Amino acid sequence: MRIGELARRTGVSPRALRHYETAGLISSTRAANGYRVYGEGAVVRVSNIRYLLDAGLTLDDVSAFRSCLDGDMPSTPPSARGLEIARERLAVLDARIAAQTEARDRLARSLAGESEQLIS
Repeated sequence: MRIGELARRTGVSPRALRHYETAGLISSTRAANGYRVYGEGAVVRVSNIRYLLDAGLTLDDVSAFRSCLDGDMPSTPPSARGLEIARERLAVLDARIAAQTEARDRLARSLAGESEQLIS
């Protein structure tokens, strides 16, 4: 399939697909006219790449999960490096959530104080 078809089937832009290819996460062959041609397995691979990116991993992180990209991700055990990366990203996300929760609570306290000032 050509890049437009892969983009349509995966919901990923052609630009992103070219980026994944540059990063070595997907591959294509070239047709006689120079167009990229992807195999059917690229649909699963791109879907799994998106799954990992949506989970907070970077494109560089995703490369540690290469052994899992062509199948059912939950049933394929990741490498030791993949687990380490996932744990690191989870810690980063937890820290961001804690910081955002603190900012939200601070804002809520400020607004509660404003409400009390308006009533009196």
